[in-house]
Amino acid sequence: MNEPPFTLGVEEEYLLVDKETRGLVVDPPETLMAEAEEKLGEQVTSELLRSQIEIGTRVCNNIQEAHEELARLRRNVIEVANNHGLAPIAASTHPFSSWTDQKHTEKDRYDQLTLEMQGAARRLVICGMHVHVGIDDNELRIDLMNQLSYFLPHLLALSCSSPFWRGRDTGLKSYRLTIFDALPRTGVPERFASWAEYERHVSILQNAGLIEDSTRIWWDLRPSGRFPTLETRIMDVCTRLDDTVALAALLTCILRMLCRLRDRNQRWRLYTPMLIRENRWRAMRYSFDEGLIDLAKGEVVPFAELMDELCSLIAEDARALGCEKEVKGILDILCRGTSAHRQLKDYELERASGASTEDALKSVVDTLIADTAEGL
Repeated sequence: MNEPPFTLGVEEEYLLVDKETRGLVVDPPETLMAEAEEKLGEQVTSELLRSQIEIGTRVCNNIQEAHEELARLRRNVIEVANNHGLAPIAASTHPFSSWTDQKHTEKDRYDQLTLEMQGAARRLVICGMHVHVGIDDNELRIDLMNQLSYFLPHLLALSCSSPFWRGRDTGLKSYRLTIFDALPRTGVPERFASWAEYERHVSILQNAGLIEDSTRIWWDLRPSGRFPTLETRIMDVCTRLDDTVALAALLTCILRMLCRLRDRNQRWRLYTPMLIRENRWRAMRYSFDEGLIDLAKGEVVPFAELMDELCSLIAEDARALGCEKEVKGILDILCRGTSAHRQLKDYELERASGASTEDALKSVVDTLIADTAEGL
């Protein structure tokens, strides 16, 4: 098969919590970022809010390299944060801290974003995980974006880590996207017939002065504006590192499977954004508890059945990419649940044992701190 490189890059965003109060730190010391940058260089950056920190791997040739990179980056962020009485949590929302108390990072880019988006930006106390897969042909990137959109809800369902918002159980396993969807140019990506058509649409927004470049398009899946990659952005940040690795491996295998079909003059059937958005909502609401719509059958199917079918389809690709072990990590997620399941279970057990709502939520933060550091 004449295949693209399938290199990998993973970005994770963390929330910084005070280890004593378990709440988000509002004013982290300036020395924290300086120390982190001294250790990790450009692989660590500030985010929109001062209570956030982002890491990004180098370009990795395979999933094992990505795993090693992520473990190293997490270890260093944990060490630096600990030096200041703080801890990172890999969760897409904080269980109880409020967005109204947060301060945004003073950078031109963030100043402009806050000025333009106003309240929609100030509420963005959310973290995500972005996975870049090396696809160096522009036409192929667009074709794969059109086809991969079908699988976005499946990836979200396996990554949920944001069930709480401002101290309340939202009833959703991924509340993060309800906040992010308030911004323009978010959600399921548009469909384009060619790279030229995509560029024409981006140029309209640029010429109208609405965006500087394509990095201001925040779809769940997009051609990266900085790298020759297809960037998947729908996933919550995974609390456990093994879950991050399993999802990155699954995603890469799906893309190789789609390339393999294309090489045989076949393709994944394209479905309307309306139907994909319906599955996206189900993933936000239930994670994998209530199944997704099998769009070919037109009926809701248990998620485990969908994953059995998908894992069979990508078995050849997992072997070719040398990531069979990592893809099997998806089964672990299905057995023990996502971070959202664990947070809710921990909260319910604490409440059942007589803990107050406040103390139960603090216990959830303690669990998140421990799980973020697990396996490093």
